[in-house]
Amino acid sequence: MRRVYLDHSATTPVDPAVVSAMTPYFNEIFGNPSSVHQFGREAKVAIEEARGKIADFINAEPSEIIFTSGGTESDNFAILGVALAGFKRGKNHIITSKIEHHAVLDVCIYLQKNGFDVTFLEVGSDGIVDPDDVRKSITSRTCLVTVMHVNNEIGTIQPIQEIGKIAQEYNIPFHTDAVQSLGKIEVDVKNLNVDLLSASAHKIYGPKGVGFLYVRKGIYIEKFHHGGSQEAGRRAGTEAVPLIVGFGKAVEICAERMNYDYEHVSMLRERMVNGIYESGFDEFLILNSPLDKTIPHILNFSINSSKIEVDADALIYGFDLRGIAVSNGSACTSGSLKPSHVILALGRDEKTALATVRFSFGRGNTVDDVDYAVEVFAEIVRSFVDKVALK
Repeated sequence: MRRVYLDHSATTPVDPAVVSAMTPYFNEIFGNPSSVHQFGREAKVAIEEARGKIADFINAEPSEIIFTSGGTESDNFAILGVALAGFKRGKNHIITSKIEHHAVLDVCIYLQKNGFDVTFLEVGSDGIVDPDDVRKSITSRTCLVTVMHVNNEIGTIQPIQEIGKIAQEYNIPFHTDAVQSLGKIEVDVKNLNVDLLSASAHKIYGPKGVGFLYVRKGIYIEKFHHGGSQEAGRRAGTEAVPLIVGFGKAVEICAERMNYDYEHVSMLRERMVNGIYESGFDEFLILNSPLDKTIPHILNFSINSSKIEVDADALIYGFDLRGIAVSNGSACTSGSLKPSHVILALGRDEKTALATVRFSFGRGNTVDDVDYAVEVFAEIVRSFVDKVALK
């Protein structure tokens, strides 16, 4: 059976060059980077080289990069760390949006249950946060604004630069989750006006289990990993040297080919959109990804429940049975029978939100992959239409 992977927003295959870069650090250069002898110093040098590559890529200083276990930890670290620091100054209000990844939403809900007020901003039908809503929500107790750069389900690019300027006006720390934007579009922390930024390696052809948190100089953040002086005393625990080296290499590759990758997936997305609309079943579909406001790596459709009844599980399994990997939302909530909070926030009804499919493109995808996926999508929709006709 043909196998096509169209779920690159969930994870990506590790680039062979990344694997090669990592390999020596498993059994040749294996020292603990906190050790003062030669073995440790070699590992420490490798970490700092990777830190420098990442810092250069986002226009930051190496000292502003803290390595973590991934995007979820980075989000948790940023939000909890800044919130606890703010709480000590009598500030206990956080502003975020309703379409954040659960790594942000769930932390905010946790804090809401423990003495914090949280404003969950609505988004427009296009999935975009209105910066004016951020301004209107600020109070004297606001200690943090956190809005993601690119949405992981529909691909919308948020007005981070504008929101950052507003946060700066009020001297409020501003965090963005850049897990889906790093390596795909420009991420410049100075241009974006952000104080904290989260990212993960496995979304950009790097290894799983490593991410980073950018913390601008001058931003105080409480640490919640205790037990050692690693990462300049900000995150205890022996660093995962091979993974960090792999992250650095993945970023290096992105720096070289990001523009090419962008053009490639743009072509694939355009072909898929055209193919789906030419299939004859577009009247049953709702496009959740506004093409002029999203990254081209993500394309999200729902089947309109007001026009056709759909078995949501059958939709995704229908692709899987034909060898195509897609998803109906965030990989972190796969298996959940609940509709996507992101699609609901766009104003879709629950049945429509359940009948949603996300295609996410990557370097290895081809025109043939897209054509096959369009063909299968049309077959699946046709099967639903035929069932309705038989009733």
